[in-house]
Amino acid sequence: MAAAAPNTTFSATPSPSASSKSRNPFLRFTRPLLPHPADSSPRLRSLRISSSSVPAPNAPRAAITTSAPTTTPDTSFVSRFAPDEPRKGADVIVEALERQGVRHVFAYPGGASLEIHQALTRSNTIRNVLPRHEQGGVFAAEGYARSSGLPGVCIATSGPGATNLVSGLADASLDSIPIVAITGQVPRRMIGTDAFQETPIVEVTRSITKHNYLVLDVEDIPRVVSEAFYLATSGRPGAVLIDVPKDIQQQLVVPNWDQPIRLPGYISRLPKPPAIAHLEQIVRLISESKRPVLYVGGGCLNSSEELRRFVELTGIPVASTLMGLGSFSCSHELSLHMLGMHGTVYANYAVDKSDLLLAFGVRFDDRVTGKLEAFASRAKIVHIDIDSAEIGKNKQPHASICGDVKLALEGLNKLLESKASKQRFDFSAWREELNEQKINHPLSYKTFGDAIPPQYAIQVLDELTNGNAIISTGVGQHQMWAAQFYKYRRPRQWLTSGGLGAMGFGLPAAVGAAVANPDAIVVDIDGDGSFIMNVQELATIRVENLPIKILLLNNQHLGMVVQWEDRFYKANRAHTYLGDPSRESEIFPDMLKFAEACGIPAARVTKKADLRAAIKKMLDTPGPYLLDVIVPHQEHVLPMIPSGGAFKDVIVEGDGRTAY
Repeated sequence: MAAAAPNTTFSATPSPSASSKSRNPFLRFTRPLLPHPADSSPRLRSLRISSSSVPAPNAPRAAITTSAPTTTPDTSFVSRFAPDEPRKGADVIVEALERQGVRHVFAYPGGASLEIHQALTRSNTIRNVLPRHEQGGVFAAEGYARSSGLPGVCIATSGPGATNLVSGLADASLDSIPIVAITGQVPRRMIGTDAFQETPIVEVTRSITKHNYLVLDVEDIPRVVSEAFYLATSGRPGAVLIDVPKDIQQQLVVPNWDQPIRLPGYISRLPKPPAIAHLEQIVRLISESKRPVLYVGGGCLNSSEELRRFVELTGIPVASTLMGLGSFSCSHELSLHMLGMHGTVYANYAVDKSDLLLAFGVRFDDRVTGKLEAFASRAKIVHIDIDSAEIGKNKQPHASICGDVKLALEGLNKLLESKASKQRFDFSAWREELNEQKINHPLSYKTFGDAIPPQYAIQVLDELTNGNAIISTGVGQHQMWAAQFYKYRRPRQWLTSGGLGAMGFGLPAAVGAAVANPDAIVVDIDGDGSFIMNVQELATIRVENLPIKILLLNNQHLGMVVQWEDRFYKANRAHTYLGDPSRESEIFPDMLKFAEACGIPAARVTKKADLRAAIKKMLDTPGPYLLDVIVPHQEHVLPMIPSGGAFKDVIVEGDGRTAY
């Protein structure tokens, strides 16, 4: 999901030609890296960049010059080494991470990354949380980044270690998550010889990362690491990979920490602050509309307060994408909850009937729009996103701003506040129409005997945690039910693989979230198919003693694929049963044995009457806990708009007990 810049504060220092009130962040600014959430006194490094590729407002053309980005040394950082003391390239990498404010990494060792791990043992500030698989490490780094807003860092060896990161890097890029991945590589002289555990990981990941580096000069390490963190966290965030040959890690060097970063083309293309004229045009479109709707996505996660204020000023109802859940509280009366393929009827109704669609921080994904021609076909569209490539890519807007949603909302709010006495919006009739839809088409489910409806399990979890838990998920039916029935109240509560839809994401993502938020309740709502894909991370959870609760909705099937088989393939089962065909009456595999093997308390519940007490025990038990909730495989995620369909095609009834 196209995201606004992360929770990074830009304090602008205007050039002499700029107005003292200028918010243009691309003239001259200091970017302080944020501390780990639990660390109140980090040692930080400030990155100083000067670039006049983007002129200051009201600046005369003659005043525009070009200067290289520069860095200023962080005098508060205390190195383990004397300034002129040679040290290994691996120690330079670790110190560069320390200077970026990194406190945790998720690193799995191997031959080509051994030097980095040795250097990590010499660090007093960085702690490695050892995953049991490199994919677990990169998903944990994502969970760390998604839940904290800080860049996540993972490290792997060359060859299979590096290729095991691929799914996580693709996932981070599609969902705009700031990740820095560091991989070991064979020595420079062996590159291209098909050496043991050699893969050209820069080439492999070129199209699924925001940028990547192959370090061929040990003296480049300080600059490359600075650039990687800047690229990962600025503009539309994403994944950056740094590939470091083993001989570079071993080479001795006296690092120059004052090297300038060299990103003139990138910096010159960063979006400008929104123009007042464009903001006034949006306000005018709102004043002319009768049925406006906000369609908000992951790009609004860093502008939750500004979004809430905008809704207060306008009274416009809010529909959220899967990635945008929590950017606007689901418990608010103007929340329409999620829209799209498995969104609420009333959210999709609102978009279908709207005359103005305010699309903020979204990319008109196919799982939201369905048939593009029919999506918001009656509406004028306003699109605000930080990535220019997303503007007009899938749906042509009537008005657009390429820029940070936070800055755009701040500007819109100031305009609305200044006109509050003259201009009042009245969308009460529209809100009443939508409230009627909420009453007529609520999210619902059926109960069959003692069986536990999976939706009910999530409702009970929501009640017992007061909607305050950080929720991670795998991918499938349980993911959609978690999006529908848990009421997210704030941003960064909801961690899920959206664009890539990577099964196995939930458990390691919960690891990262628990490391970043040690005092939070972290619950992995998982399915049996997704859970078993990275079940080895139970060992990490136990060793690190992370208080992660696992609510496992176990239906013995690949539930979402089964749903499609039921609806579109005459219920023909094509390898979607995950149990033992010779013992269908038994639960297989026994998830409790996995937990027992790792010393994690676990229990199984099969009856609805026992569920609430079982979930309460899970939450009350100190440390990690696994609750295996047996649910019927016939349940379907509803509502459902079939792929490529329109709102008129919405399905609201039926399940696997019915023939189609």
